[in-house]
Amino acid sequence: MPDRNQHWSDLLRRANRGDGAAYAVFLAEVAPVVRTICRQRSGGAEDVEDIVQEVLLAVHAKRHTWREADPVTPWLYAIARYKTADAGRRRRGQGGQVPIDTVAEVLPEETGDTTAARDLAQLLGRIDTHSAGIVRSVGIEGQSAGEVGARLGMTEGAVRVAYHRALVKLKDLAGAEADRAD
Repeated sequence: MPDRNQHWSDLLRRANRGDGAAYAVFLAEVAPVVRTICRQRSGGAEDVEDIVQEVLLAVHAKRHTWREADPVTPWLYAIARYKTADAGRRRRGQGGQVPIDTVAEVLPEETGDTTAARDLAQLLGRIDTHSAGIVRSVGIEGQSAGEVGARLGMTEGAVRVAYHRALVKLKDLAGAEADRAD
């Protein structure tokens, strides 16, 4: 049996060609996954079902933007992330926030890496590039294990295990450096 990403890709491909039954199956299968993503990313907010409906509507409206050669799960997860973030902003309101466009010209330019970012970059340089890439993708860029797995040809669980092992390596390296500094 093909993996979930291949199966969903096939269903959406067929749906984009007019197969209504395939589209119904696609939506029925992705809805629980979308619900889980929205619930986790919103902190269990009361309006999770509203967010899920927004995601499914966005999928319907933007399904033509999915490139058939690409995995469908990163595209789907991105829509879920963005719609959940939008809902969070609506819940919090603008609350004294100023759009960045209005102050971008007066903000000072960045002068380089902060100490923590520089230290992390040095530590990441001391582990294998595969593990460092997973840490960057999941821990820094905020991509889901599913997205990273789809890109790297790994299962979601394998990405989580590799991420955890990389974090342990980084912790050990940081601890060894701290011991040397004492």
